[in-house]
Amino acid sequence: MELVRTSRNTACWPWILALAGVLGARAANLSLRLAAGFGPEPLAFDAWLPANAQAQTVSVTRLDLLLSGIALRRPDGTWIGNTNWFAFANARDGVVPLDLKGLPEGTYDALRFQIGPDPETNRRDPAAWPAGHPLNPLVNGLHWGWQGGYVFAAIEGHWIDGLGATNGYSFHVATDAHRATVELPANVRLPSVDALGLRLDVAALFARPNPIRLVPGQATTHSRTNDPLARRLRENLEAAFSVVAARDGAGSMPTAGTNAVVPLVAPGAKPYRLVIPANFPRPALPRDNPLTEEGVALGRALFHDTRLSRGNVQSCATCHDPARGFADGEATSKGADGIRGTRNAMALWNLAWKDRFFWDGRASTLREQVLQPIVNPAEMDEALPAVVAKLATAAGDGGPDYPRAFAAAFGSALVDADRLARALEQYLLVQIAGDSRFDRVQRGQESFTEEERRGFELFHTENDPAHGLRGADCFHCHGGALFRSQGFGNTGLEPRGGDIGRGAATGRAGDRLKFAVPSLRDVATTGPYMHDGRFATLAEVVAHYDHGVRDTANLDPNLAKHAGAGLGLDAADRRALVAFLLCLTENPKSKTQ
Repeated sequence: MELVRTSRNTACWPWILALAGVLGARAANLSLRLAAGFGPEPLAFDAWLPANAQAQTVSVTRLDLLLSGIALRRPDGTWIGNTNWFAFANARDGVVPLDLKGLPEGTYDALRFQIGPDPETNRRDPAAWPAGHPLNPLVNGLHWGWQGGYVFAAIEGHWIDGLGATNGYSFHVATDAHRATVELPANVRLPSVDALGLRLDVAALFARPNPIRLVPGQATTHSRTNDPLARRLRENLEAAFSVVAARDGAGSMPTAGTNAVVPLVAPGAKPYRLVIPANFPRPALPRDNPLTEEGVALGRALFHDTRLSRGNVQSCATCHDPARGFADGEATSKGADGIRGTRNAMALWNLAWKDRFFWDGRASTLREQVLQPIVNPAEMDEALPAVVAKLATAAGDGGPDYPRAFAAAFGSALVDADRLARALEQYLLVQIAGDSRFDRVQRGQESFTEEERRGFELFHTENDPAHGLRGADCFHCHGGALFRSQGFGNTGLEPRGGDIGRGAATGRAGDRLKFAVPSLRDVATTGPYMHDGRFATLAEVVAHYDHGVRDTANLDPNLAKHAGAGLGLDAADRRALVAFLLCLTENPKSKTQ
């Protein structure tokens, strides 16, 4: 299936091109490269950094920015800009390219941009943005969900207090009052210079013009009204950028290729009608594997077929039962040999909105993911050539006529591992959870009980006693329509069995003991909980976050900021949280697995 979406063009500068035509100027391109530093050195994420301006040792685990409204200034003071330009910068994952196309040739002496979208854009429905757009919540992870609006800048990490204890800090700069404007001198002559290097000095965020000292219980801001820390951070952000390099156009940077996408689909296959909940972000579906009725049906048959395992003893559905929210009700699952593995079977809802798979995120696509359990000795323990051979001859032993089904989906009777993966990918992409009691309340069809409403409030409220807020802080990791707003996190669990999670996949010390943050959609049916299924009930999960979080290395800063004292919720509030989580249970009548 191909989704046809309309979107704003954020790269073409259409009115600038028109102006260039009127003035007779030719168009040129400019690339910006944003990097982060700490003082004179490059920023090392997760490492203890030299003392900040207040002689405090800090680390940085997250540095995300939403940029908008870029403009360049002519020597006569005229600004040439594009108010329809947006960019998301994730400094942790590397240098961010911000490419500007169609600029009038000539000389410019200054660069300007905003941190945060304009007020009108900030209030728009985030589900309206197409897949891949910088303002799509799946791209940036910075939308505040039901509270509305974006976080403009998210800076998180840890710090050591005077007693040697590790604490977390969480700076979330947001709301229209804290939208920052950065203006920098820049000597640019297009097309002679085609790239500018921008640098954000994180040390300056703590230092100028407002020295910021981290204090226990007050090392956080969510930009509430009259929050002085948010104001100081906005002013510091405006002063923390610099232009560090410009490059001669003779050494222009390579541009991405434009290889055509060739879909694999049978000529007569019927497009699958994928119904996306109105409040969900737009997903980025694989363009080379369009969803069809035939492809999804084939994937469904394969998902439930025991031929995918050694000895034909289990199927994908054995550990991912649709009736159990695509989990299996076990703490850890048994493989084809009857021996239990070490991790909990994850729910498979809403995978169209994910870009990393498994608890450690080692697969970047569903097509890559679906084959790994088949060949894993601890799971289905079968060789792919053997699976292909069994499927190609299944009709002979009374099984499905797979060659005919593969031909209906992909255009020929060839059965191979790639087509097997494509069919499973299609089936899993259409499994959507977005019709729960919570959704019906949001649509005005039902109402919360008082206990459920209290749980909703706790879920979406920070635990920030210094600012008069007593909540459960759940939304930081489980925010938005998908109830999953963070990729991976260390939730303060006691390590077991040597499993270091994401760290094993990336090799980064800062990823040790981090595991995928699952969606809470249909959470009542997908227990036991956590990556190793250690908690049998939702009440146990809530109790962990209330008073059981261990102060471990790499602990998520939003937990580390209150790890010692915990949340301090009373029994009634803990019950209210569970009551709200139960509202996320799916309506089984709307599901056709």
